[in-house]
Amino acid sequence: MTTSTLLERLRELSTTSLVDAASTLRVLPPGLRPVAPGGGLVGRVVTARANRDLMSVIHGLRESGRGDVLVVDAGGEDRAVAGELFCTEAQRRGLAGLVIAGRSRDTATVARLSMPVWSTGFAPNAYPAKALPETGIDLVLEGVRVRPGDLIVGDDDGLVVGSEQEFASAVDAAEAIEARERDLQARLLDGSSLFDALNYDEHLAALREGRSTALAFG
Repeated sequence: MTTSTLLERLRELSTTSLVDAASTLRVLPPGLRPVAPGGGLVGRVVTARANRDLMSVIHGLRESGRGDVLVVDAGGEDRAVAGELFCTEAQRRGLAGLVIAGRSRDTATVARLSMPVWSTGFAPNAYPAKALPETGIDLVLEGVRVRPGDLIVGDDDGLVVGSEQEFASAVDAAEAIEARERDLQARLLDGSSLFDALNYDEHLAALREGRSTALAFG
């Protein structure tokens, strides 16, 4: 499968289906939330460690191009590392998204951009731009490693990262999960019970007896 084909398939999948399909995929900290809900992103990771300074973000933007997702470790939570100008430049360059483990600002303007932005919160004041930039390095965000060149998928439920091979190995199973769940939801909306599709009674009995078991859809 080519990279472009994989990315196209990933754009049709939710983070929940991908994680259900492959436990090796890494889930970024849940404090990262989209500035404007309802969007999604799929792209290749470019990294920047800001160290409570703007230079790494500026340098990371200059190194990023179409389809990339710039992932920034701000290094602090008291000030912002990106706002309307940085985010608009990212959109102009064709980035697929911007992910900030830290704060962003100019929220109303950023929310109207077509390029999605995730951050852990907002602040009106920004860090200075005085430090030497650090880009293209591994980041560790609350124990979750993010590597340059990883793929990243995001939606309102969160952000998932992994190697291209990890996503390629997960995509078939994730598509099957979504097809099954669409069918089951349609049946529920038509009046069927969820418990008609679950092995709930058998699973509960096995738990009570101490036997190995797994909850599953029939």
